Amino acid sequence: MKVLGVDLGGTKIKIGVLDEIGNIEKIYLYPTKEPIYESLEKAIDEVVAIHSNIAAIGIGTPGFVDREKGKVIFSSENLPGWSGTEVKKKLESKFHIPVIVENDANVAALAEVKFGAAKGYDNALMLTLGTGVGGGVIVDGKILYGPNGAVGEFGHMILYPGGHLCNCGRRGCQEQYVSGRSLERRMREANVDMTPSALMQAKKHNQIAGAIIDDFTYDLALSISSLQAAFDMDILILGGGVSHSAEYWLGDLNKHLKNLLFHPLKVEVAKLKNDAGMIGAAQLMFMA
Repeated sequence: MKVLGVDLGGTKIKIGVLDEIGNIEKIYLYPTKEPIYESLEKAIDEVVAIHSNIAAIGIGTPGFVDREKGKVIFSSENLPGWSGTEVKKKLESKFHIPVIVENDANVAALAEVKFGAAKGYDNALMLTLGTGVGGGVIVDGKILYGPNGAVGEFGHMILYPGGHLCNCGRRGCQEQYVSGRSLERRMREANVDMTPSALMQAKKHNQIAGAIIDDFTYDLALSISSLQAAFDMDILILGGGVSHSAEYWLGDLNKHLKNLLFHPLKVEVAKLKNDAGMIGAAQLMFMA
């Protein structure tokens, strides 16, 4: 049985042809264009025309998702007009095969539990550190859901009440302290003229760079300690663009965690990288 795993992003649509054990037969990339749904349907149509034996379609998308209806409840301005789209209904009407739609961070977490850094663990939390902050929670091997499709919006948990203004309109959200954008803000405030990548590499011989990384990892440790108190996971997986530089700051993070956690927690960097969303989306169909 072959299924499509679709990872819908703000700039590209990544479609993989996969089997039940996560083997990727072929990957196709398409630009994300407006209108979003038409762009998605066209991309899937081209892949299905090549692979006539596709039995189902799993889709990972940014935003809040009503999984039962396969409808996007809310999505950011990165995907104009995407909010409210009844993705499942439209695609099933077009292709006449089962479709499941899920939040992209949730499917990435599922992929890491099935085949990646959290393989062998039934209870895991994935924290994605990119431009913003998000994640997914796996309990007993399954994605944890809420009635409003908002489980895993960790970036908008308050870390510092009254702190920096967030895009959501509130102040002190975690996203303003542990995201890639927050690192850039810290660098501007410290008048550090270098890239985030150069900052990481300079921390050992540059006192200001070291202080920025120390503050960043302390705030990340605070965030993780709160998540542990709420979810009591076996393992935490760090994903997203910021995690790609973890070799430079994971030691600092673990140092802070020792003083903040209720009990030891295994922290690993995601292994599946940019394929996690696609692999996890495909797995939705095999677990249905």
